[in-house]
Amino acid sequence: MSRATRRRGSGEEVHENHERWLVSYADFITLLFAFFVVMYALSSINEGKYRVMSNSISQAFGSVPVAAAPTPITPNLNVIQFPDRSCRDFKTIDQPKRNSLKKLASELNRALAPLVQEGRIKVSEGEFGITVDINASLLFAPGDARLDLGAVRTLAAMGDILKTTEFPITVEGHTDNTPIGTPQFPSNWELSGMRASSVVRLFIETGVNPRSLTAIGYGEYRPVADNATVEGKQRNRRVAVLIESRVADNPVDVTIPTQ
Repeated sequence: MSRATRRRGSGEEVHENHERWLVSYADFITLLFAFFVVMYALSSINEGKYRVMSNSISQAFGSVPVAAAPTPITPNLNVIQFPDRSCRDFKTIDQPKRNSLKKLASELNRALAPLVQEGRIKVSEGEFGITVDINASLLFAPGDARLDLGAVRTLAAMGDILKTTEFPITVEGHTDNTPIGTPQFPSNWELSGMRASSVVRLFIETGVNPRSLTAIGYGEYRPVADNATVEGKQRNRRVAVLIESRVADNPVDVTIPTQ
């Protein structure tokens, strides 16, 4: 008689199942897979997902106590939220405001006339308002974002004019494509942004409404000339002050929530 069979009392031969171990092995593999899934999920804890997963495991394996998700630690910091200008509602300016904008352009041209004649400042009117392009060499030393003394006098004269306007003002910092890579300015992004911020800060000191000001750094990515030439690089190193020909219906406040 074969070793895989045995007889019952009635004489019937019954085959033994030597593959029953596969059931236990499959259960073990399934539990092992579930364990690694849980470990992966816990590597990046999301409180909501953690609770859902904990409840699912408890229901699947019975009432197993599961540790509560760790409470996130929030540092005690003051967070400054700046207004999102893209979300503002704008209206087309009426004729009196259009006349006010033209008068503003005339005043800027008159106050900056010597530098305009030298080609170091350009005042232009366009579809979006008045743009004052200032050569960076007039404002800053190479690779620096601190305003020179002469720049302070020039920008203060601009600030005395701009503080009377109700139009939004955007200050843009631009560089050429020469890498900088200093500890203070790892890239041209930081340099251009800090230069724009320095101009905004001086405008505020001269009385311009801070709520109407925005500082933006574009780095090397909005050139107005070819960076392949020395003259082109010099033109690209600039600060542009844009007085927008629009008026916000719903100004957005700057809030500084504290904890």
